[in-house]
Amino acid sequence: MTEQTTNTQDKSYRELHRPASEFDTRSDYLDHELQIMKPRRFGLNLPGRDFNFEWEDLVPAIAGTIGIIAMYSAVMMSWAEGLTQAWDHVQLGKEFAIEVSRVEMLLPALFFCVIASGFVNPRANLAGNHGPMIPLIGSIALAGAHPLALAILLGVFGLLLSYFKGGSRLVNLTGNGVAGGLLVFLGFTGSMSMIGNIQNWSNGLIPEGGAAGDMGYVGLVVLAVVIVLYALLARMGKRWLAIPACAITGLVLALALGAGFDLRFETEMGIPNLNPMFWWGSTTEGWMLGLPTLQHFIASLPFAILAVAMWSPDFLGHRIFQELNYPKGTEKVLMDVDDTMTMCSIRQMVGTALGGGNITSSWGTYMIPAAIAKRPIPGGAILLGLLTMAVAILGSPMDVAVWPPVMRVALLVGVFLPLLEAGVQMIKDEKDAQAAGICVFAAAVTNPVLAWALTMLLDNNGLIGDKERPAKLSKLDRIIIPGSVLLICFAAMLAVGMLESKWGIPALL
Repeated sequence: MTEQTTNTQDKSYRELHRPASEFDTRSDYLDHELQIMKPRRFGLNLPGRDFNFEWEDLVPAIAGTIGIIAMYSAVMMSWAEGLTQAWDHVQLGKEFAIEVSRVEMLLPALFFCVIASGFVNPRANLAGNHGPMIPLIGSIALAGAHPLALAILLGVFGLLLSYFKGGSRLVNLTGNGVAGGLLVFLGFTGSMSMIGNIQNWSNGLIPEGGAAGDMGYVGLVVLAVVIVLYALLARMGKRWLAIPACAITGLVLALALGAGFDLRFETEMGIPNLNPMFWWGSTTEGWMLGLPTLQHFIASLPFAILAVAMWSPDFLGHRIFQELNYPKGTEKVLMDVDDTMTMCSIRQMVGTALGGGNITSSWGTYMIPAAIAKRPIPGGAILLGLLTMAVAILGSPMDVAVWPPVMRVALLVGVFLPLLEAGVQMIKDEKDAQAAGICVFAAAVTNPVLAWALTMLLDNNGLIGDKERPAKLSKLDRIIIPGSVLLICFAAMLAVGMLESKWGIPALL
């Protein structure tokens, strides 16, 4: 048995690969593919030799494309509105936001989806969008920050954290109960937000000769049918099809019920200006801000610290999703938190230097569907990069992807409902339930990041959850690291005003 295991370990993916026809079920074949992959870290990984493309790879590719169009558009519109308000000479609108989004969807997609995560390091999850930072972009602009200064600081801090293996250590220090509570809170609040957005959209539809509210039933019908479809897919073991199936269903239903007049095709085919000097070289073109000064870096500093501090719980959720859906013996294909942090940091600096404005994090709308579909990172990453680039050039698919019955449904069934389910799965006993409950309570009182840092400190010292856990940890892991993370997160949030809406504490800066 030992000799057979050794021989298997010595064989390459190509030697161990077997056709799908030799397996009883498709699921067994996908499990075997995950177990035999041996990705090369910062080497050249080739299709056929190190991995194969499967049609399941289209699921996370399509899901990630829909998600990133929505996220990039939201980020760029937030920058446009915030900078227009903060700077007297800046006037930015929807056209600017779309063009910058297309910049982000071209070269960064080629470099960091196709090349980096597809061919160079398939253990690094794709660098996507930092969703929790989107509501803060207006405050970032009003504080006098500069998008390029913010990107440089965020990239440097991220590289330092990944170099010292800080990301993976924080993941290992987060107990099941704390992680489960975090996922439950994120999944529930995100789901409620998407449901509310769809209801608000349908109530705001004004048909010709009608009034607002006359078509409120559209959102109800879309949600009802989508939830039934999602439940059926879960029952059949086809939950990985949820995003494309439900998004297309939402689109068709909305059109059939007469909401099509709200769908606007305004983005024309073409390639945006890819010259970085156009975007950053003057105060009359592009962002109209010029290059950042020392004052811009100082104003951007607390926001950069906050963004990097929020990376670890984000990465943790994506890694856990793989662990829950992949079979045993697949450690080699799980996303490496530190490598992902490295790629996100580099992508942040490069993408913004080219003219973009995205705030980067691990790509959840890709990873979660990929984990459910039991697919490794590289195949879907290459397809997603190509799809994203094609959409950026074509233009009109962006208008469809951001239409509420498509975008909100995709996020609901592809991200937030799976997060909620994964969190519940992680709560296995009374100790986990206690830690999870306190994490959810703390997140409701403050926010998910501060709740994660606080409950991690309590859990690692036996004050909640498993009372025997402290005996397994050193003083550094019990007190110094969790305590430092809590203080850093609290100080950064206090500085930028994240505690003002709930606690009434104004920003210090």
